[in-house]
Amino acid sequence: MKLRKHSLLKSRPTDLKKSVINVTSFSNLWEARRWASLFLKEYNREEGVADWLLMDLMSMSKAQLLAAMRDDFPQEVQDTFIKQIYQHVENGTPVQHLTGYAHFYGRKFTVSPAVLIPRPETEELVQLALGQIAQEFQDGQPVKVIDIGTGSGIIAITLKKENPSLQVQAVDISEEALNVARQNAQELEADVEFLKGDFLTPFIDAGQKAEVIISNPPYISPEDEASLDDVVRLHDPGLALFAEDNGLAAYKRMIQQLLEVVADRALVAFEIGDEQGRAVKKLLQSAFPTAEPKVIQDINQKDRIVYAWV
Repeated sequence: MKLRKHSLLKSRPTDLKKSVINVTSFSNLWEARRWASLFLKEYNREEGVADWLLMDLMSMSKAQLLAAMRDDFPQEVQDTFIKQIYQHVENGTPVQHLTGYAHFYGRKFTVSPAVLIPRPETEELVQLALGQIAQEFQDGQPVKVIDIGTGSGIIAITLKKENPSLQVQAVDISEEALNVARQNAQELEADVEFLKGDFLTPFIDAGQKAEVIISNPPYISPEDEASLDDVVRLHDPGLALFAEDNGLAAYKRMIQQLLEVVADRALVAFEIGDEQGRAVKKLLQSAFPTAEPKVIQDINQKDRIVYAWV
């Protein structure tokens, strides 16, 4: 989960409707796109939001949308489009909440305010795990995976879809999040077991072991809340964002529990904040002295993953 500092609005624009042309209708898609792009730009929102919403409303790909710019724009769809643009600009409502879905690893996942909106950086965590599993285990070898804090289920479901031989379980403390995850698993036909519980506690209580432990936990310090984009601060669940102890509380809890859950040889992989690599690596080394944790940078050259074979 990568979160940017303020590049968007820091407060709600009270003069919103006064600053924009009074729009009643557009004769075609081009006019709607142009109006929305200018409006978004005026309030420092990403102009690409206009295309995303239009593609969703018109059920078009980007290429289809661009080819249809001079086509008529149905009035009933216009009304929804204008309302969505206002919601995004005025309240910071994420596009994914307006459309009800997000894309992750080439698949479409249902999202809601109960779950963290998937970030591209988390795809790198999944890719690393798949690569490590392929190197370490033979095809068809039983490998149990536990995804901690699954949220919408993107990590667990993607691992299962990419490697169907994996035995995947996922846990979250939020029943609302688990409902979203189960819906995604059903829609994507992924055989993943979802459990409600606090970190690894359900697996410890059941005496279960796993060959892979993976997590994108909350890792933002509550003291940093004010610096987040309003799209994140006001709309992503705090339970999935914030952790005490400079954002390290979740890692400390998970690593403490790992000793009771890891198999004889197991992969542990965490997504981290870009300033937490050294600290999380040290926590793993302390718990598993013979392990050699590694810090991996994301596509933006920022520390994003810590993993180790323990």
